[in-house]
Amino acid sequence: MKNGRQRLVLVAGGAGFLGSHLCDALLAEGAEVLCLDNFLTGHRRNLRHLEREPRFDLIEADIVDGLPARLRQPRLKLAEVYNLACAASPPRYQADPEHTMLTSVVGTSNLLRLSERTGARFLLASTSEVYGDPEVHPQRETYWGNVNSTGPRACYDEGKRAAEALAFDYARAGRAEVRVARIFNTYGPRMAADDGRVVSNVVTQALAGDDITVYGDGSQTRSFCYVDDLVSGLLKLMAHDGELPGPVNLGNPVELTVGDLVERVLAMTGSSSAVVRRPLPVDDPRRRRPDISLAWDRLGWRPVTPLERGLEATIDYFASVTRPVSARRRESAVAARGARV
Repeated sequence: MKNGRQRLVLVAGGAGFLGSHLCDALLAEGAEVLCLDNFLTGHRRNLRHLEREPRFDLIEADIVDGLPARLRQPRLKLAEVYNLACAASPPRYQADPEHTMLTSVVGTSNLLRLSERTGARFLLASTSEVYGDPEVHPQRETYWGNVNSTGPRACYDEGKRAAEALAFDYARAGRAEVRVARIFNTYGPRMAADDGRVVSNVVTQALAGDDITVYGDGSQTRSFCYVDDLVSGLLKLMAHDGELPGPVNLGNPVELTVGDLVERVLAMTGSSSAVVRRPLPVDDPRRRRPDISLAWDRLGWRPVTPLERGLEATIDYFASVTRPVSARRRESAVAARGARV
């Protein structure tokens, strides 16, 4: 409650993998949630369980095109605005690079103006991609990054960097109270099977018995944060009332090679899939691990979900939505896990 009124929160990109989990968490806190999505990468199935929730409302619109009439009402008061509205996987954001860039820049501008007008606190979901292929390891928020500004990933990397700059310009001018989260690799239920990220690729290929594609020699590293932990970090960052020096890394500081991830998934699924190697994509980062000292110091946040538990939930989710091999593969995965106990 705020001033005797229901806490009204806008989640742009709320039908996506991360956004839908955030909507769930906000509703669990008692908030009223407006979900805004254009369904280019989000899915209605992620929100199906909320269809009869009276405190949840869905608005289909694209933030690049301006805000819909519902959000232009002069008496509208929002407590918080979360901007998660952008494709986050390389195949999807490269499919329409112009729209990706405009979503980050024009869309963020539209949502910042909305926050200024309604008095809402604004949180930008930025990304570890702003660090590019980092020359500093692990990555701290003070590192300026090593980004190819003209490469095929630039529409996303540079779009998010521009969105951060715009958000902090608003903050310096006193036009909005902003929070910026630099999100590292996140995984869990509701990921799209075809989104091209490493966890979804490896799990779906293992469950289907297909060859597992590994780019490069598999020695490149990532740090995988389970979705529930990441959402907890977003809520803590938005709720933080103290001074913040700038963006805040949110991710898991445990570093894992892609090859190790593949071995774990094969063992957990009982899959006999072969591994095939392909060349590394252009500008693919070799190492990625967050320094989360700032998040721990200011927010008291760090991830708590062990990788095996998070992978079990993710494997079970993909087994439940993948047909026709899902039932057989789910039984195989359960048997494989039981054999290790």
